[in-house]
Amino acid sequence: MRNFVIYLISILFYFSCSSVEEDAVSVEEKQYPDQESWNTEIILTKDGQKKATVLAGHLTKNNDESVIVLDESVDIDFFDEDQSHISHLKSLRARVNERTNDLIAEGNVIVVSDSGVTLFTEELRWDHKRERILSKVFIMLVSDFDTLTGIGFESDSDLKNWIIEKPAGVTDRTLK
Repeated sequence: MRNFVIYLISILFYFSCSSVEEDAVSVEEKQYPDQESWNTEIILTKDGQKKATVLAGHLTKNNDESVIVLDESVDIDFFDEDQSHISHLKSLRARVNERTNDLIAEGNVIVVSDSGVTLFTEELRWDHKRERILSKVFIMLVSDFDTLTGIGFESDSDLKNWIIEKPAGVTDRTLK
């Protein structure tokens, strides 16, 4: 029994004297937003005229960034120079650049123009200065006469004048 106690003390002494490398545990600090709100409305203007109204279920903003993050039920209404409604956008998320008022919408993006054209995509950017809708990913454009798909898209905010960079699709129109 005495040998066992001496053996146990030796083992404890050995481990207490050996260098123990502690694993460096990197604790990633969770960054909380400086500003946060729910059921928010943002009005984007140009030269004093309303160009878009943005509604979102949740908004976050960090003071050291010039980006507003909208991450719940984003609804955006676009307006023309007469401030008449021209189209409506829905997406899961969006980001607004506070310096340029450009907007990036992501996740199940649907734009419906008042003229009846509908755009489906996963991501698009609204260029505030040019008042243009742009996408570099797959899109589907549906009207009364056409269903077109492609990669790369540019249009005015009312989806009347558009360009699909790599188009494909079907139409019921007759060629003249």
